[in-house]
Amino acid sequence: MRDFSLRYAGDRTGFLLIHGLGGTPTEMRLVARALHRAGHTVHCPQLAGHCAGESELLATSWRDWARSVTDELERMRSLCDTVIVGGLSMGAVMAMHVAAVRPDAVSGLALYAPTLWYDGWSIPRYAFLLKWLINTPFGRRYSFVEREPYGVKDLRTRSMITAAITRGDSAEAGLLGTPSGALKQMWELIDQTRREMPAIKCPALLVHAREDDVASLSNAFEIQRRLGGLVDAVILDDSYHLVTIDQQREIVVERSLALASRLARAHLPELEPGLRVVAAE
Repeated sequence: MRDFSLRYAGDRTGFLLIHGLGGTPTEMRLVARALHRAGHTVHCPQLAGHCAGESELLATSWRDWARSVTDELERMRSLCDTVIVGGLSMGAVMAMHVAAVRPDAVSGLALYAPTLWYDGWSIPRYAFLLKWLINTPFGRRYSFVEREPYGVKDLRTRSMITAAITRGDSAEAGLLGTPSGALKQMWELIDQTRREMPAIKCPALLVHAREDDVASLSNAFEIQRRLGGLVDAVILDDSYHLVTIDQQREIVVERSLALASRLARAHLPELEPGLRVVAAE
């Protein structure tokens, strides 16, 4: 399987950014490049089983996806003193799980549209029934099919996504339909991560759109309430679910850089007694 991971070399502060379920590193590319232009190291790994077809995705579990991230984290630890792990949608849930199992290696979290449940305004009202039907013949055949507006409010970007979906380009636009078996794996990851949240103490940035079409603000409120550390919550007023590519992505970048700056200041060595900082003229 071809590897579509993105890696940009920079300074000793790194961002490890995780794409969503059935998605692709392309979801993170615009934010990744902006963080790199600011001088930082940025890696966006391709999760196991992704960027191909349904059969490849169904051949993997959430633990395989997590291994893709922890392997990348080990690679970054040799390059960076500080690593911020972030992600989009399910990728944000995975970021929290990795912070829970590797607190020594994760300095901060950047959670973009984190998704614990699908309850946005574009989700069919009957979707909640799938958890009860998942082990029936119907449930096993079910595929969650994306539909307009595909998580994007910006019309130009949405048209590009629609074109990639029409071409069947899963490496660029991800899978149009997410099979129920992969959804079941995601639910297992979410259940595991919900138990781990109170133990996660590192600072977290949480960015969520008020009009998220896939995961309502209730997801953000639940995470803010359950995480054990400082949470900086940012609510976007002109975006949908894919905040990393939608029309307020510059705010996502700005607040992510602010988190990196705060962590850098926190790691500055203390001055010796009697020394003081003198501003340069």
